[in-house]
Amino acid sequence: MSGTRNLVEGLRATAEAERPRVLVSSSGVAYYGPRGDEEVTEEAPPGDTFLARVSVEWEREAARAAEFGVRVVRMRTGVVLDASGGTLKSLLATYRAGLGGPIAGGAFAVPWIHLDDIAGLYVKAVDDASWSGAYNGTAPGPVTQREFSKALGRALHRPAVVPMPGFALRMALGEMADMVTTGQRAVPRRALDGGYVYAYPLLDAALTAALNPPDEGS
Repeated sequence: MSGTRNLVEGLRATAEAERPRVLVSSSGVAYYGPRGDEEVTEEAPPGDTFLARVSVEWEREAARAAEFGVRVVRMRTGVVLDASGGTLKSLLATYRAGLGGPIAGGAFAVPWIHLDDIAGLYVKAVDDASWSGAYNGTAPGPVTQREFSKALGRALHRPAVVPMPGFALRMALGEMADMVTTGQRAVPRRALDGGYVYAYPLLDAALTAALNPPDEGS
């Protein structure tokens, strides 16, 4: 939060002619706290967990840039599908060994998004002057963790039936485990209304693409 606060103060001190016209800030869907099966749009109130309170404070610091004319977009990012890092990379070894499966019962929602689409949302936020305020950085079709587990098994051609207790995931992922064990069925209503077209709106295609990225030279 202090980094965002310092950035905003730096923008405030910058001459208006040289000041960037937009600030895109990233927090996460943890802003909403656990929501069960409730559909969560950007209008939903924040939760009361530690991560939710951190997200609220983080966004509040970013929003201060609007006081001096900077357009502020607050992106609440879901679970980014990227085989080279983050949650997906942490799960791959277990699933490739045929030991993947539903986590903590598998009924909670997973608000996922492909790496290309979260990058695309950032580009849209920078380029489109009509975008401001909060946006859910998620794909249009959130799934349950059980559905996510089956899809990942299909993408890897491995079974995905071994239940994983929540405590085991927390040992593997640390603080990131909260993103995939609490659940928010966050939907990107404002991004869709704002004209963003998803490259990967469906999970199976998104996982296949994430696990088989194009060569840098291609």
